[in-house]
Amino acid sequence: MKRLVDVMKSPRAKAAVTLALDEDLGNVAKIGCRWCDATSEALVDPKAISIGEIYSKGGGCVVAGATVAKAVMKAVDPKIKVTILKGDGSVVKAGERILTFRGKARSILAAERTALNFMQRMSATATLAAQFVNATKKYGTLILDTRKTTPGLRVFQKYAVTCGGGTNHRMGMYDRVLMKDNHRKIWNDHELALDQAVVTARRKFPKLAVEVEVETIEQCKSALKAKPEWIMLDNMSIADMKKCVKLCRGISKTEASGGITLERAKEVAATGVTAISLGCLTHSAGSIDLTLEWKVEKK
Repeated sequence: MKRLVDVMKSPRAKAAVTLALDEDLGNVAKIGCRWCDATSEALVDPKAISIGEIYSKGGGCVVAGATVAKAVMKAVDPKIKVTILKGDGSVVKAGERILTFRGKARSILAAERTALNFMQRMSATATLAAQFVNATKKYGTLILDTRKTTPGLRVFQKYAVTCGGGTNHRMGMYDRVLMKDNHRKIWNDHELALDQAVVTARRKFPKLAVEVEVETIEQCKSALKAKPEWIMLDNMSIADMKKCVKLCRGISKTEASGGITLERAKEVAATGVTAISLGCLTHSAGSIDLTLEWKVEKK
């Protein structure tokens, strides 16, 4: 398993955790606290201590977001003791404990749903990414994510992809030039002038990798004249994909994209493409069924 960088080191991740807690608990300084679970404030003894654990109901789950769940609990109450038993990127069996905690019952009640919301969705993305990685590992194909993420949560979703063994594509529109069909039509509505587009892009952003989306073999040949770092093969047939991969060999890396399912991934990888990009990793992964079980310590 590749070494992961703790997502909570990102300022965007920290800000997103705060926003999620504000969304659920409100910012209610007027009643004497930053965040408030009104039900617990009314009914739960402020001195009550609870202990518990988070585990997966199903097997084969790839953990992602354990560090985020810990950060959520610590943000609500720094005194909550959180122990991560299965770190991000681990595969767990049904019923296997992922994380344990101990602290004030009020604090854990306030934090539990936000913590689970992050973990359930992130673990689903990691698990789906791992399925694609396993399906194509024979060919050494990179599994890439896309920008089809939930607004404000991209840093978590892309991190989850890496937990599943996938690789991050560009983080945003600022860190790579990626010329798609709409850019091409606006820039120059001529499909065989793509090499000129590559030259123009490099002149403006010489330090950024340049990628060109192509839909035909002719477009691929045109773009290759300027040797872009990447050629994206969009919604191509397997036969055309193989031809483009042969043309690009030794010149540009190739990325297959467009409606690639888990069932079709192996066939696409067998064409020799460098990578397969998948929007489904972040927009359709759903949620993993995680459970938080806990009890109140007796006085």
